[in-house]
Amino acid sequence: MSTPASGQKLTISSMEDPDIPEVIRLWKRAGLVREWNDPSGDIALARQERNATILLGRHDGALVASVLVGHDGHRGWVYYVSVDPDHRFKNYGRDIMAAAEDWLRARGIKKLQLMVRGDNAKVHAFYQSLGYYDQQRVTFAKWLDGREPTP
Repeated sequence: MSTPASGQKLTISSMEDPDIPEVIRLWKRAGLVREWNDPSGDIALARQERNATILLGRHDGALVASVLVGHDGHRGWVYYVSVDPDHRFKNYGRDIMAAAEDWLRARGIKKLQLMVRGDNAKVHAFYQSLGYYDQQRVTFAKWLDGREPTP
């Protein structure tokens, strides 16, 4: 699909069925899966809609980055932005985010939003380095299956 400006030869492609176990392993290695998340369910839901996809970044055939990207027709959102811990600081995070932005632009989406936990200062700095800014919003949530609130 593309070769990033970083020169690291990261190849971007859409996720296929055989990639699912490898993607879940990456998300777990990157610390993105919480006990209340079902990564298999999140993958299935994203892949059944035309307004979402999961993009994979590979270097020399190895999965090193991924992003779940989608939109609601108005705003784009990213989830599970991940870089393998053994491959951080090689611009792969920038590359996978650029791929997500390109995917949204190709669909006419003009704004991308994302959520980061308040105490994750390193990730805040990463997104700020990409030109993202804190909109000073409060996010409310409710589990529709009746379970107790989660952090």
